[in-house]
Amino acid sequence: MKAYREMSREELLSRKDELEKQFEDAKGKGLKLDMSRGKPGLEQLDMTMDIMDVLDSKADMRCEEGVDTRNYGLMDGISEAKHLMSDMMGGIPAENVIVYGNSSLSIMYDTVSRCVTHGVLGSTPWCKLDKVKFLCPAPGYDRHFSITELFGIEMITIPMTPEGPDMDLVEKYVSEDPAVKGIWCVPKYSNPQGITYSDETVRRFAALKPAAEDFRIFWDNAYSIHDLYEEQEDIPEILSECEKAGNPDMVYEFSSLSKVTFSGAGIAAFAASRKNVEETKKFMAVMTIGYDKINQLRHVRYFKNVEGLKAHMRKHAAILRPKFEAVLGVLDKELGGLGIGEWTRPRGGYFISFEAMEGCAKAIVAKCKEAGVVMTGAGATFPYGKDPKDSNIRIAPTFPNSEELAAAADLFVLCVKLVSVEKLLAEC
Repeated sequence: MKAYREMSREELLSRKDELEKQFEDAKGKGLKLDMSRGKPGLEQLDMTMDIMDVLDSKADMRCEEGVDTRNYGLMDGISEAKHLMSDMMGGIPAENVIVYGNSSLSIMYDTVSRCVTHGVLGSTPWCKLDKVKFLCPAPGYDRHFSITELFGIEMITIPMTPEGPDMDLVEKYVSEDPAVKGIWCVPKYSNPQGITYSDETVRRFAALKPAAEDFRIFWDNAYSIHDLYEEQEDIPEILSECEKAGNPDMVYEFSSLSKVTFSGAGIAAFAASRKNVEETKKFMAVMTIGYDKINQLRHVRYFKNVEGLKAHMRKHAAILRPKFEAVLGVLDKELGGLGIGEWTRPRGGYFISFEAMEGCAKAIVAKCKEAGVVMTGAGATFPYGKDPKDSNIRIAPTFPNSEELAAAADLFVLCVKLVSVEKLLAEC
């Protein structure tokens, strides 16, 4: 079929009639599908159920330090869990790691909150400053933006490139404006585009020269082992790069096993320089007696080491790869050559990023919802929920089963076609 922009008004009107009939038929199917978030599917969750058998009523509950994990102690996590998470994050020294509960998001929230109320390593608390700004690579992770917006931090959009954030802009803002206190980063298989930062980008981050002494890189390494293919994409380890560049305290790193085992019952980790870790532990000592050490022990005994983690993730990839390829196949078949959309081909992570014609994303998502498929809200991948082009849509293929995914993908491309035709007719 010819590209939609090459069609005459009469051809577009005829195509619109066909698509509207198809859409009414789709609505009549009574679909109730959710592609709004990157959740593991049932098969992934079932695959990990045997982790519950690792600790039985006769298990030795002591960790390497000899501490009974059922009791108080080891506020910053058991040693085995620190080593497991440090290896997963690229070989960070275990003493630079704190192990928390299931959510890295809660660690990020707490870290921003602490900077706002108490400052960074003795600096002025951000709440006492006239202006605090964060750089936000976009399209990006909506929950990052929700945190900074909640605390009244001004967000500045940084365009993404195939190499990562536009580093010329990042360097300019960071070096010239002392009100810029942080930047959100998902360095491997970024949410939602699936972009992995180049080595040069990572090293430029490490070599930043901030105008603010309390500037921090919030390095959300959520997908460090979430590869879909054997040929993995790797990035330099950011903490060691910062140390080599003379900026040892400039980064906070976050990661978790939430999409490795159970999203509601994994373990998460924070990694930073010795100074940052010690400061964090001072606040933790007031906030908590410690996190779930039994769950930490369970994870360590289940995986044993980082090689066990990677072997487990190859099983995840075998489940997820066909789902991604199925959606991409539908996009290629139904939209290829029509000139009404572009999409990424991620090698890992949890999302496909779709770029519709400008001004169409909200209408496409609304049409999908009308016919029973819930997508991530259009605009969510930008600060303040405002996509300046109204074009980006995040597709999450992981949760539905294969039958549901096929139905959702078919409906999505139908909605893209219909909304695009309507837009082009409005322009005639």
